[in-house]
Amino acid sequence: MYKAFKRRFIKMFREFLIYHNSSLEFRAKLLTLMVSANGEIDECEKQKLKEIAHSIYSDDQERAELLIDTVNEYHNKIINRNGLDFEHLIQIVAKETKEVKRFCTKIDMEVLRQLQECTDEEDEEEWLFQQRILEFLQNLKDECRV
Repeated sequence: MYKAFKRRFIKMFREFLIYHNSSLEFRAKLLTLMVSANGEIDECEKQKLKEIAHSIYSDDQERAELLIDTVNEYHNKIINRNGLDFEHLIQIVAKETKEVKRFCTKIDMEVLRQLQECTDEEDEEEWLFQQRILEFLQNLKDECRV
């Protein structure tokens, strides 16, 4: 009970309570782009997301869980059309990458490709859509180096 309350409290006030919250949220947006490409998060993506979060924040399990919660929160906003849609999320990522140059280092293409492994190659449309997202993110990353 205490743990659930603590997680809810931190989620509500993460902007004030979490060190480098903007970095965590940016990573969550990147991961959300990949897992929300087909409109649902399947079991493989959930497992990969968990592995990714715990590898990024290997020394802070609570922060890793907060990253997963934030991805799920963004995904639910997209699915429920609750103030965020997929195209708007893409625009936000592009804008934040250009405004905050340190976010370019957060775009880890190898990590994002791990999520594409969950896509069935027979579902060519979904795979191509995720590939376009990866290309878009790679272009953003390349623009930062210029």
